[in-house]
Amino acid sequence: MGCSMINLIFGRRKPPKSADKGLIGGRIPSVLKPLSGSETADLNSQSPTLSAGALSSEERGNNVGYPNMRINGTLFSSNFQPLRSFKDVSRTEKESLLIDKLSLCCTLFEFTDSTNCTREKEIKRQTLLEIAEYIVSADGNGKFPLIVIATITKMVSVNLFRTLRSTSREKEVIQALDFEEPEPSSDPAWPHLEVVYQVLLKFLMSPENDTRLAKRYINNSFILRLVELFDSEDPREREYLKIVLYLIYGNFLVYRPFIRKAICNTFYQFIYETEKHHGIAELLDVFGSIINGFDLPLKEEHKLFLMRTLLPLHKPRLCAVMYHGELSYCITQFVEKDCKLADAVIRGLIRYWPISNSPKEELFLGELEEILQATQLTEFKKCCSLLEQSSSSVGKYFLDNQVCSPDFNTCRFDKKWLWSSAEQVAEKAMRLWKKEHIDNLISQNSKVILPIILPALEKNINEHWSSSVQIQSLEFRQLLSIRNPEIFYECLLKYEEDKAKEDELKLKRQAAWKRLDEIASVKATVGEAVLVSPGLPRQSSLV
Repeated sequence: MGCSMINLIFGRRKPPKSADKGLIGGRIPSVLKPLSGSETADLNSQSPTLSAGALSSEERGNNVGYPNMRINGTLFSSNFQPLRSFKDVSRTEKESLLIDKLSLCCTLFEFTDSTNCTREKEIKRQTLLEIAEYIVSADGNGKFPLIVIATITKMVSVNLFRTLRSTSREKEVIQALDFEEPEPSSDPAWPHLEVVYQVLLKFLMSPENDTRLAKRYINNSFILRLVELFDSEDPREREYLKIVLYLIYGNFLVYRPFIRKAICNTFYQFIYETEKHHGIAELLDVFGSIINGFDLPLKEEHKLFLMRTLLPLHKPRLCAVMYHGELSYCITQFVEKDCKLADAVIRGLIRYWPISNSPKEELFLGELEEILQATQLTEFKKCCSLLEQSSSSVGKYFLDNQVCSPDFNTCRFDKKWLWSSAEQVAEKAMRLWKKEHIDNLISQNSKVILPIILPALEKNINEHWSSSVQIQSLEFRQLLSIRNPEIFYECLLKYEEDKAKEDELKLKRQAAWKRLDEIASVKATVGEAVLVSPGLPRQSSLV
């Protein structure tokens, strides 16, 4: 199974807006059914986690009676022999031979020692390849009988569902702090696992697969254990899992609500408990396709999923960088489908805005750009209304300080990014406001936006250490003065008045502390206690 199928299904191209009822325009092969959002589930009413132990015996049916046969190199070596080829038997015997080959492949080996059972491992691998080829060539021979479906799911379950290897927590933290893509981990058993995934994919895509029979074995337990495998450290396995889960979602309509719940619970556990999972990006990629198939108007449970699951995924401090592209795509899909969500999304994004993490802040700016590009004027005015209310409430404190109180997080919407001390963040913010659609939104809301961003521009021009940021700020300032001269000079006058008051207050504060030092010096010579007069102006603890 090459990378072409993976790229075909999960390409990063954005869909045309007219393709609302498809999944992701132009990237779904004809063998996959277009998905719709008709089947819904309450994505936020479930408990935080799901476990196989909570399922009934019927739901665990695909694992009942499937013993794991493990070979140790000598005990069964003489009995592990290759079976006849499908070409050497009659058509009536092929089904029986297929079952024998599948049963043979239920034997497990240890792959940590590459010199152990090399002959048996190669026999198993070649048998798996023969099975995959047979499934493809079975077109036109009639639907797979129940016993074949049961044996295939047995073989897949025995080989794939295992305890995953884990990297030490210390190593993961170091990689996350470096904001670099971690080195991919390779599972020593991958040469065999890959062929097992190919068998499963070909089985799911085969027209001879009867989903009414297959759902007896591809059930809740099977799906839940597939979702658990997304935590594999091997990126190749996660890529296969994306396609497998997508095919199950498309072919087995009855399991769509459960699949969404299982993925949501994985997100909840990651956000609120562990902040450790290797497959969040891949699960978001799958959900991006699912979201693209949601019918309009969006249902309430889908909106709750956006607010309670997707937006909180911005919270993890160290590892959000690893899946931010997929997360941004999912959220933008919601805004493109329902522009009324833009206001709530922007407020939610600002709620988790990083304060002292420049690389993450750049990613957030990129996401905000995509959201604003899909935002209509009416929704943007709602954000501006909150900005105006916040600026009026915070008053001079907002204009004089970098930080905002928790109740006025939206104040950071324009100002803080433009005068960020990080050059890359400030420059990206400048480029953000130069976008045509965003520039149009600013122009039609100048009375609210200009009083907020002008102090940041003046601070950049006069104080920023980067000459590039100074030049871009000056260009932006000139553009605003030409476009809205009356509002601009009114805001500039207000800024100069506030700056003069700030300078005056600063001088008074310095004088008060100087007088306090003099009093302390005099009294220190005679051993008297130094008392601070309540009339002395004090520096605010908020500064």
